Amino acid sequence: MGEIVLHALPPVFDGRSRVLVLGTMPSPASRAAGFYYGHPRNRFWRALADASGEPVPEGPEARRAFLLRHRIALWDVLASCRIDGASDASIRAPVANDVAGLLRRAPIRAVFATGQAAGRLYDRLCLPATGLPAARLPSTSPANAGRFTDAALAARYRAVLDAAEEGP
Repeated sequence: MGEIVLHALPPVFDGRSRVLVLGTMPSPASRAAGFYYGHPRNRFWRALADASGEPVPEGPEARRAFLLRHRIALWDVLASCRIDGASDASIRAPVANDVAGLLRRAPIRAVFATGQAAGRLYDRLCLPATGLPAARLPSTSPANAGRFTDAALAARYRAVLDAAEEGP
C-alpha cells in the first residue's frame, strides 16, 4: 500500500533558469539529506558533472550553486503520493506539484524528466497545464545502475546542459 509522502523540498531555480529537470518524488535518502538525489549511489550529480567537465558537487549548497550556474532548475513532478520506499513502480494516488506555476516564475524553455515514471506522470498530470513536453532521460537511480555506464549516462545528460546554454 505504501506510505503517504508529502514533498518537502522547495524547487531550485532563479530568474536565469532555462531548463527544468523533474524527478518523481524525493527518495527517503534525499528527504533525510534535505536535498535532491541524496542517495550516495544515485548517479544524477555524477552524470551532470561529467557532462559539464566539472567535479561532482558535494553537499546541498555546492549542488544548488552548480544548478544555478548552469541555468538548471530542479524539482519533482509530485507534491504527494503513496510510495513504498523509493520505488517509482509503487506510486499510487499521485498529486502534482504546480509545475505550470514554476514555469510562470522562471524563463524555462525546456523540461526533462529523469526516468520513465517521471515522464509518464508529467505527461498525465502537468503537461495539460504547461503545454511544454518533457524529454525523457534515463533514471540515475541505483536500481537502474546496470542499464547505462557512467559515460553513457553523462552523454545523455549533456542534453540538459546544451538546452540551458541555447540562446540568450
